[in-house]
Amino acid sequence: MNWVINNLGLIGQLSLEHIVLALPPILIGFVVSIPLGYLAYRFRLTRGLILTLTGLLYTIPSLALFVILPPLLGISFISSLNLSIALTIYAVAIMARSVADALASVDPAVRQSATAVGFGGWRRFWAVDFPLAGPVVLAGVRVAAVSTISLVTVGILIGVDSLGYLFTNGFQRRIVPEILAGVVMVVVIALLVDYLLALLGRALMPWTSKRVLGGHPAATSSRTPIPQGGMST
Repeated sequence: MNWVINNLGLIGQLSLEHIVLALPPILIGFVVSIPLGYLAYRFRLTRGLILTLTGLLYTIPSLALFVILPPLLGISFISSLNLSIALTIYAVAIMARSVADALASVDPAVRQSATAVGFGGWRRFWAVDFPLAGPVVLAGVRVAAVSTISLVTVGILIGVDSLGYLFTNGFQRRIVPEILAGVVMVVVIALLVDYLLALLGRALMPWTSKRVLGGHPAATSSRTPIPQGGMST
């Protein structure tokens, strides 16, 4: 406990660096997963291919991915960019399937109603389909966020400082409180980000019940009413 008290500054600095490393892959992964998930949902021929490939990406060990990416992309092995790209790939692997499943969960009757009142395909996607798929998409984002925050710690193996430093340094010096401090802070950051995402979901999707958004991000209803005042093009 004395070690933790004497090193609060170090823990705070590493926690901040950890958050900075985790957020870009989550955001970029979300953006990339939308078109991939749409293609997987929209076309039967591409669904199996896209979801299989993205699923296989998540099975690649992180250390192997750190070695593969630098020669392919011409980046440094020991760089934060190498870590960020690897984490983005893992985030896309999770969220692409979530987007595809989310779009498939929208009631076909709602789509038909939107088309009947004059919504074109592009406008219907952003004003009806995507908002109604929001709870399931959010569930995927929350899972990807927690996973990414956890995986950031692996970056210490290629020289990228994060809370993973507390693991390796504590192990090498056999300081158990240092290791525990790293574990606790990773869990705290993951819970905080997950909670903020749940609040964001409630703010952006007020037509969805708080129970669905605030509960376990594993299931949601496929028969959600059309959102009032949704986005339009």
